[in-house]
Amino acid sequence: MVKFLIVGLGNPGHLYEKTRHNFGFMILDRISEKYFFYFSKKKLGFISEFNHNNKLLFFLKPSTYMNRSGIAVKYWMKKEKIVLKNILVISDDIYLDFGNFRLRGKGGNGGHNGLKNIEQEIGTSHYARLRFGVGINKDHFKKKTDSYVLDNWKDEEINDLSYKLDVGIEIIFSFVKNGLQKTMNMFNRHI
Repeated sequence: MVKFLIVGLGNPGHLYEKTRHNFGFMILDRISEKYFFYFSKKKLGFISEFNHNNKLLFFLKPSTYMNRSGIAVKYWMKKEKIVLKNILVISDDIYLDFGNFRLRGKGGNGGHNGLKNIEQEIGTSHYARLRFGVGINKDHFKKKTDSYVLDNWKDEEINDLSYKLDVGIEIIFSFVKNGLQKTMNMFNRHI
């Protein structure tokens, strides 16, 4: 059976639960609610297995904290023998306007410490990543971006998040079913 590793980036613990930096955790939690599966605490993360269209999906929320996410990704990649093209990492992105998604098959880390650590640990930036815009404004750039992504969502953002999480789920399942290129063609123009 073909295996996929779908990684949602975030920080574990109640303190970070509603922060912008935890978008990756949020989307995996939303999938688990919709499809009635649960995460178990295992080595280096919270993990769940899910059969979907004769494919085995491993959903991973690293427990290593954002800056060391790559350790968990590398471990589960090797443990489950998942090939690089079947990995999708979901993260927040301060450079995208709020609510926009961008799917890519490779690229820079954009200053995102989770993506940076994954690249260091697995030795390449050639892995699929789905980024979600958290829309930092220009005034906030004068301050530290760390404080912005670790702030809780604003009320008006929360109102839109439910729909956006469902769009993200569509993208994830299209990636699994149709592959990266076709999913990019389907969604990058419309999101």
